Amino acid sequence: MRLAFMGTPDFAVPALSALVESKRHDIAFVITQPDKPKGRGMHLQSPPVKELAQRDGLRVYQPPSLKDNAEVRDLFAASLLDAVIVVAYGKMIPPDMLDLPRIGFLNVHASLLPEFRGASPINRAVMAGCTTTGISIMKIDEGMDSGPVYMQSSISINEEDDALRLSERLSALGAVKLLEALALIEDGKMQPAPQDHARSTYAPMLTKEDGAIDWGKDPRTIHNLIRGLVPWPCAYTFLQGKMLKIMKGSYEIEDHGIQAGTLLKDKSGVRIACNGGYIIPKVLLLEGKKAIDAAAFSNGLKTDRAIVGGRQETL
Repeated sequence: MRLAFMGTPDFAVPALSALVESKRHDIAFVITQPDKPKGRGMHLQSPPVKELAQRDGLRVYQPPSLKDNAEVRDLFAASLLDAVIVVAYGKMIPPDMLDLPRIGFLNVHASLLPEFRGASPINRAVMAGCTTTGISIMKIDEGMDSGPVYMQSSISINEEDDALRLSERLSALGAVKLLEALALIEDGKMQPAPQDHARSTYAPMLTKEDGAIDWGKDPRTIHNLIRGLVPWPCAYTFLQGKMLKIMKGSYEIEDHGIQAGTLLKDKSGVRIACNGGYIIPKVLLLEGKKAIDAAAFSNGLKTDRAIVGGRQETL
C-alpha cells in the first residue's frame, strides 16, 4: 500500500522502522512535530521519528500546525494514499483531512480501547494499578480515540514495570500488530469493529501537578504513582523546601503509628511513612542535584528523621 506516516517520539520509532524494513509498503512521506530546543544550551533537537526517517531517506515535513493548513491537506490529496499511519503524533487530525486517504488514518493506540482514550494511556494505566493493557489498531474519526478498532493485543503490566519500560514493550508490540493489521486490511480480510462507547475511560494529558504525592494515601497507590510518572513529571514531595523526586522505589504494607510523610533513615537507605505502610525509595533526585541511589541519599542526610510534604514542612 501507499502510506504516509505521522509520529514524533521514541514510541513511534519501532512502527516506522517496521514499515521500512518490511519493504511491503511505499512510504510517500513522514510528518512529525517541529524541532524543539532542549538541554541547558537550548539547542534545537529533532524528534526521534525525524532522525529515523532522514536516515532512511524519507521525505519529512514538520508543519507547526495541521489546522487550516492547506499545504498539508493538498499534500495528502495529491499523494494518492491508501492510508496514513499515526503513532503518537501529538495533535488531532482535522476532520476535513480524514477522508483523503482511501482507507483513512490508522492509529496505533497504547491501550485496549475503549479504555484510556487520550494522551497518556500508558501512564494512567500504571497509575491506576492495572495489571493488563495493550495495543489497539484503530481508524481515526472526529472524536478522541473513538473510532472503530481493527485489531487489539494485550500484555501484562508487571510489578517491576514503570511507564517508560511499559512504553518500550508496547511500542514493540504495536509495530508487530501494525504490520499484521495492514496485511489483513490490504487483502480485504479485516474490517474495523465499533467501540463500546459506554465503557470508555479517559487518560488526560499529564501535568506537573499530577506528580504531587499525598502521603495520606496507601503505599500501593503511591507506588503506582511513582511507577506511572517516569520519566515525566515524576512523583515528588518536598524536603526542607526543595522538591524531592522519587524516580524508583518499592513499598511495604504495615500498620504503624508514625505520622504520614515521616522520612526515616534505615540500614539500606530511607523509608517514608504513609497510610498503612511505607514507600521505600531506591532512586531520588533532590532539586538542584543529580539523581542518586537511596544509600547515597541517606548518607547525605543530617538527621535520622524528617517530615516531607508541602513546602512548609518542619524537621
